[in-house]
Amino acid sequence: MRFIVDECTGPAVAQWLRSQGHKVISVFEDCRGIDDEEIIEKAVSEESILITNDKDFGEKVFKEGKIHHGVILMRLSDESSAAKIEILKRLIAHHASTLPDNFVVVTEQGLRIAKRD
Repeated sequence: MRFIVDECTGPAVAQWLRSQGHKVISVFEDCRGIDDEEIIEKAVSEESILITNDKDFGEKVFKEGKIHHGVILMRLSDESSAAKIEILKRLIAHHASTLPDNFVVVTEQGLRIAKRD
């Protein structure tokens, strides 16, 4: 799978995804400081699923109607890299086919999927 990992999600998540064989762009490592608009545009141009902790992307997708190839919004009480990686490990293992083109909100308790029209 192809992912773009937002700066707030961190480089450890990007490194773990790479170790699992995924193609990953890390905002923190590759284009630090770009704004949300540029991030979502980069994710679209790279045909990548955006992984973020920034709920502003919900507004971009649902209020502004931004096109995307998939967004994973992690709303975790424990925002450590280890917790993010554990959540992603389970998410990819059980829901990989659901991730492209959908907006997925994942918490420690579960997930919600908003399918793109």
